Amino acid sequence: MREYIKELLKRKDLLIYLVKSGLKAEHRNSYLGYFWWLLDPLLNVVVYYFLVTYILNRGSEDYNYAVFLVIGLVAWRWMNTTVTTSAKAILKYSSIINQVYLPKSLFPLAMSFTQAYNFLFGLIVVGLFLLFNQVLPDWHIVYLPLILFVQLLFLSAVSLGVAYMCVFVRDIDNILSHIMRLFFYASPIIWDSERILGRFDNLAWVVQYNPVAIIIESYRAVIMFNGNPQFTGLFVIGVASIAVIAFLLHYYSKNEHKIIKAL
Repeated sequence: MREYIKELLKRKDLLIYLVKSGLKAEHRNSYLGYFWWLLDPLLNVVVYYFLVTYILNRGSEDYNYAVFLVIGLVAWRWMNTTVTTSAKAILKYSSIINQVYLPKSLFPLAMSFTQAYNFLFGLIVVGLFLLFNQVLPDWHIVYLPLILFVQLLFLSAVSLGVAYMCVFVRDIDNILSHIMRLFFYASPIIWDSERILGRFDNLAWVVQYNPVAIIIESYRAVIMFNGNPQFTGLFVIGVASIAVIAFLLHYYSKNEHKIIKAL
């Protein structure tokens, strides 16, 4: 495994190239180009805000629901796009993989970093909402890089796993969209966990043990509510993600020949 990690580090230039090419390819044929990095999360927020506040007549008078919503949707967008694009990461570059030896884990990791870059543009949208609604974070905002790092670890672990599985079981790619939809509605992205779960105590575990919920509520705590993130939950997610990444890199190093045969 040590040699495998050394090989990964040697290929860091390729990783950077894959990230850059992935960013350019996303909106290469669109008229608005890179502006979609801002427009896409913004339109997402507008749609759900209209649905929840005007159609369903929900939201909260205790806080600014628009800011609450944009934080959840931007954080979720990073998760959703990373998982769905990582599923096809190895398959997408099968022609290159069959011609030259490369650590196969490079490709899902590149997808994770590509979508992390996109998330930074989503934070611009969050900042605009904060400014427009006069919601000012305090010193707790210094914890934001910690949450970003934990989410990146978490998504890297997930990316490595789904990319490997999809090489051998192509149907997983189709199932993932349904799994991600389940996590979307099971996480406090468009709904308030305290308000909803207060009525259903038996469902409290949905938020308490849900990594998506822990990360999103930590973002809201430091950006919107001027409080501490969920340190215990973030620590558990971070340590578990590192352990999974280490295991999967070891697994990749031992089974990459199987990937070539499957492709």
